[in-house]
Amino acid sequence: MSLFKISGILETMSTISLFFIAMPLKYIGGNEILVKVIGPIHGFLFVLYCALVWWEQHKGRMDSSLAIKGMLAAIPPGGPIWFDRKYLSEKPPAE
Repeated sequence: MSLFKISGILETMSTISLFFIAMPLKYIGGNEILVKVIGPIHGFLFVLYCALVWWEQHKGRMDSSLAIKGMLAAIPPGGPIWFDRKYLSEKPPAE
């Protein structure tokens, strides 16, 4: 499994943890410790994922419009996994 795919999975997990576990505990339960822990981890993984999208585009393995879609896919929870399955997992036909 490539670093790009692993970073997308980790970024998705951090987004889901932040949005659906840490933030409800902060705003409903009044406990913000998980936001303080998961928030910076999520921020690092988000930047890493976007940097790897840029790197793939820079190396010519992804065109500019696909790279923009990849960076936008990092915003919603599950976006990087969806992006990988929709745009990157398509195998060319065997010759």
